[in-house]
Amino acid sequence: MKAINFLELFVLLALASSFSSASDPSPLQDFCVAIDDYKSGVFVNGKFCKDPKLATPDDFFFSGLNIPRNTSNPVGSTVTPVNVAQIAGLNTLGVSLVRIDYAPYGQNPPHTHPRASEILVVQEGTLYVGFVTSNPENKLFTKILNKGDVFVFPIGLIHFQFNIGKTNAVAFAGLSSQNPGVITIANAVFGSDPPINPDVLARAFQLDQKVVKSLQAKFWWDNN
Repeated sequence: MKAINFLELFVLLALASSFSSASDPSPLQDFCVAIDDYKSGVFVNGKFCKDPKLATPDDFFFSGLNIPRNTSNPVGSTVTPVNVAQIAGLNTLGVSLVRIDYAPYGQNPPHTHPRASEILVVQEGTLYVGFVTSNPENKLFTKILNKGDVFVFPIGLIHFQFNIGKTNAVAFAGLSSQNPGVITIANAVFGSDPPINPDVLARAFQLDQKVVKSLQAKFWWDNN
């Protein structure tokens, strides 16, 4: 019952974070190139809508978030998303949810959500979490969270979670977008396709070019 209560709490918190704005609607994908001929269009900012008369309860339903995920991977964590890709009824509602499983000393590596703020609650275990503010301060905010503790990661800021316990940990997080997106920093910088010119990264990170090439040659695990 405790897990269900946490889920209910997060749905309420995430819904409360949504608000109307007089500006253009926020993007729901990485980009949406304009075209003059609408007949050639494929994507919209979000997804096309089903006729409301044809909607069913299954359009608003997802099952299985109580099931622990396999964390036997290089980063020691697995993120299970519940966004518009899993629940079609989330389209236009500005809210989604994730379950995060952590192995002992596993982490959800530094990453950002370009389209959402995040509010996280620990269901089991102890997590060291934090985020870094934008330039020029780059101030680090961290906290050690135990079962039942809650922490917020502001939209777009680099953040992370690290299981500092000797047992598995589980957290649930609500996000203020139906499609928050995720950019894992190491994966994006050193695992891009095609690779970023090593000269750029060597100078940016003040590393020897051989080190950069070695990092680019690694397999960067996606835990989402």
